Amino acid sequence: MEALDAVRKQSWHEARDAAQSYPKRQKAGRPKKDDQQAAEAAAAKEKAKSIKGATFALGKASENLTETQKAKLELIQLSDNRLYRAYKLKEALRLILHMTDVEEADAALIGWVKWARHCRIPEFVELQKKIMRHREHILNIIRQQISNARIEANNNKIKLIIRRSFGFRNIQNMLDMILLVCSNINIPLPNRPAAYTA
Repeated sequence: MEALDAVRKQSWHEARDAAQSYPKRQKAGRPKKDDQQAAEAAAAKEKAKSIKGATFALGKASENLTETQKAKLELIQLSDNRLYRAYKLKEALRLILHMTDVEEADAALIGWVKWARHCRIPEFVELQKKIMRHREHILNIIRQQISNARIEANNNKIKLIIRRSFGFRNIQNMLDMILLVCSNINIPLPNRPAAYTA
């Protein structure tokens, strides 16, 4: 996602510079309907605005897009070939990481690396080098179907508890709070039925 966002920022800077390169109108009021230069300037501004606001549309999975986000992607497809290619590369990699067959995923990953190597987008050329360095680890994740998301979630909870427990006099109280929040302990509370689970 970082590589795709870097491409989006670069495309937005280019589109913004192109929109700002048009000379400012000297006359006040709306431009005439047949004013070609004003229409081109408005289209360039609209393109820059759509690229700037497309962060969520580019980051989401294609099956979860809203109608507005689909429209933004269609506009990007028509106006910015490089950014749309970067989006397609991101989607292809996301689908590879959701595969369950290791041999099929390995073949797809090799194909993706070849595509990224020849895509002429420096961020994705660098990303494919990192992926080739960690290829065995990626295939192990696909083989075992295990990720570190749960560990990262617990680390985040612990950090928040440590921040909250700033006024505790005893460090044991903080450790007890961590055990209470991060474990699956059910504590019966007064005035609540025994079957209640939080």
